[in-house]
Amino acid sequence: YHAWWVHLVESIFQTCSRIGAKMTLLTYQVFQTAANIGSFHKAADILGLTPSAISHTISSMENELGFTVMTRSKSGIALTNYGEHLLPYVNAVLNSDESLKQAIAELNGLKQGKVKIGVFSSVCTNWLPDILRSFQKLYAEVTVEVFQGTYDDVYYWIKNGVADLGFLSVSSAKDIPIEPLYKDPLLCVLPKGTRRDSSRPYMDIEEMRAHQFVTQREGTDADIQNFLKENSLRIQSSYHVVDDLSTIALVAKGFGICLMPELVMRDIPYEVDCYPVYPEACRIIGIAALHPEFMAPAVRTLYNHIIENYSMSF
Repeated sequence: YHAWWVHLVESIFQTCSRIGAKMTLLTYQVFQTAANIGSFHKAADILGLTPSAISHTISSMENELGFTVMTRSKSGIALTNYGEHLLPYVNAVLNSDESLKQAIAELNGLKQGKVKIGVFSSVCTNWLPDILRSFQKLYAEVTVEVFQGTYDDVYYWIKNGVADLGFLSVSSAKDIPIEPLYKDPLLCVLPKGTRRDSSRPYMDIEEMRAHQFVTQREGTDADIQNFLKENSLRIQSSYHVVDDLSTIALVAKGFGICLMPELVMRDIPYEVDCYPVYPEACRIIGIAALHPEFMAPAVRTLYNHIIENYSMSF
């Protein structure tokens, strides 16, 4: 524990020195909130400040840094290249401050703080409600903030300090450490009643080749893309969508077939038939964190809670 405390304090000082010790934590909070929301007015509402105070804080920050971090226009604000480069360091400072507060609370015998977790769609709908409910029963003083997006979104959020931890598939985690939790088989999804030979309990590659596909954009589901490449299944599709339900809705209406993880197909309100793929394939879902050995107390508590209670059939 002493080593973790020393690392935490060192990281705060090192990160602060990178982006200017004169700036306050409020400056960083204003910058982070405005960057994430894209509006001075909305950032002001969230932080309980006036829009002019937000604008003045950013201007003062830019004067101290010597470069512009945000562009202003009638449609809102956007980060400059300098601002994009700076944001992960600001996130690190604020995360370190939150970690320090949590560590002090833990020394006082309290379990409190904030945890930011990234999730993709099927985990958000199937697992997250139970995880949040069971965790809040045990740790009512810990606030959990949820960010939902694609694999690429969750990876970016963890890598840049927007999220403390997140659910990813093992193949999409790349260089982020991940603890495997669940094997989720891939299924081939067809319009209901349209398969000519339904006697076989699976769909093989050759049979799939005969069908038009509805595909999700690359980066939306890396495991399906990997399966297609590994089996030389070069598909042509006129339909490139992002979310799971849109894909399945198009299949249900007869526009083609698709591949989906089994977890996605639970409680789907569309008329479709599902078959395991051959050769068998699955995605492995896990919980990922950038530095599992150096987590804030509240983050570590949620991380352990997920591993202890939601490791399923792996």
